[in-house]
Amino acid sequence: MSSNLTSGRTIRTVLETWAETAAEAPFLRFESEDGSSIERSYGEIYERALRAAEVLVATGVGAGDRVLVHLPNRADFFDAWFGCAVLGAVMVPTNPLLTPSELNFEIGHSGVVSAITTPELAEGVDAARKGTDLAQVITTGNDLEDRLASAGTFDGPGPVDRDPAAILYTSGTTSRPKGVIVTHANYIYAGDVVAQHLRITSADRWLVVLPLFHANAQYYSTTSALVSGASVAVMDRFSASRWGEQARRNEATLASLFAAPIRMILAAPGSSGDADNQLRAVIFSQNVSVEQLDDFEQRFDTDLLQLYGMTETIAPPTLNPLVGERRNMSIGPPTRRAKLQVTDAGELLVGGEPGVSLMAGYLDDPEATAAALRDGWLHTGDLVRVDEDGYFYFVDRAKDIIKRAGENVSAGEIEAIVNGHPAVHESAAIGVPDEMRDEAIVLYCVLRDGAVTTDDEILEWCRERLASFKVPRDVSFVPALPRTSVGKVQKEALRRSGGAALEGNVMEKGVGG
Repeated sequence: MSSNLTSGRTIRTVLETWAETAAEAPFLRFESEDGSSIERSYGEIYERALRAAEVLVATGVGAGDRVLVHLPNRADFFDAWFGCAVLGAVMVPTNPLLTPSELNFEIGHSGVVSAITTPELAEGVDAARKGTDLAQVITTGNDLEDRLASAGTFDGPGPVDRDPAAILYTSGTTSRPKGVIVTHANYIYAGDVVAQHLRITSADRWLVVLPLFHANAQYYSTTSALVSGASVAVMDRFSASRWGEQARRNEATLASLFAAPIRMILAAPGSSGDADNQLRAVIFSQNVSVEQLDDFEQRFDTDLLQLYGMTETIAPPTLNPLVGERRNMSIGPPTRRAKLQVTDAGELLVGGEPGVSLMAGYLDDPEATAAALRDGWLHTGDLVRVDEDGYFYFVDRAKDIIKRAGENVSAGEIEAIVNGHPAVHESAAIGVPDEMRDEAIVLYCVLRDGAVTTDDEILEWCRERLASFKVPRDVSFVPALPRTSVGKVQKEALRRSGGAALEGNVMEKGVGG
């Protein structure tokens, strides 16, 4: 049964429509760090998808089967993704930085039967597939290109809109990753919402520097381009020092970032040509300071729009307006189709239809699915407040509320205060077990380049600005915070340290530039 929200469209039918009506229109420009580039039109990308589907069939993959896509940002990521979409197979994209043990869990849990990876990553995939159903590994480069060249074009029936298109694993910031089931209808819905909000046309081009295996690059950038006949300029990795030049050279009109990459870009040396670009909007999530917002908008002569979204929410339920008053310290008002509710405890609930406007569920985890999806409402676990004009403000993850001597303390509130200290670049507060007070507050601080301070100075700064029960017990200075591939702080890694100081640079390499 198709939904009137997506009119029965699938990734395949959208690709086919553009291939028939605008075959020469650009879809993809991919740039490597060495300066080489690959460009493909809608007609070419669909032709390769049809051939990729045949390649998968030749390896024993059928409709409904799951395919591991273990790739960094590459042009052939789209061959794998769209080949699965044409066939009706299910893409399982994974982080190339996973250890074999971590990858083994996702391979085993998802039940993938075939994989597409790079020659450099193939050894890790081979090690990780032991004891799983993964039987066939295709490598990019000559192996994949030779297979595509000799393959025919798939002419099978393909999927319907409610069929699963992907399983996206959550980042595991607070627990073991869960596999989010994403349907074709989910992708189309996300693309439509973002495209309508940003008024995307075929003249637009996204600058994509975030990892393609992540929901942000798939939902907000690629799929919104796909439903609009627009294009994407994909970089092989994020580089803070080259971001402005990449936007200018690729004539990007739109971009998507997280707070950590924004701070990295601002920390990189500026150029007199930074404002010489066609960017009309940059969407982002996770808070940055008012000063950083102003600096970024002035430096690149563009508008920043903060949003809120999760892999499970599919489209962003809140997003600052393209036209009208932006309040970028908020996560914005509801997007046009969003149905939102805030509980008495402050938790944000997102209403919708599972498999269309909300995730279909968690793979093989009925308990977690039932806990998250209740009577048409997704329980996000995020605490928010709403101002008198309907703008939503992120308060904290419910799991980031620290229980101290009967009081609920927001880690985000502490971090906001500490981040205002002139020596502090960023911080993270966690709760650790305390026999007397339930939990004690431990603070991790990353200092600005060249800055010097002490734990006593940070604690005094907090005492002057926070109630006594919110003041941290301990302060640790670290070179960087542990992060996911898109810059979210992995507080579970901090909690596992038990409040001890971390050693070494724990910033995940996939975000640096």
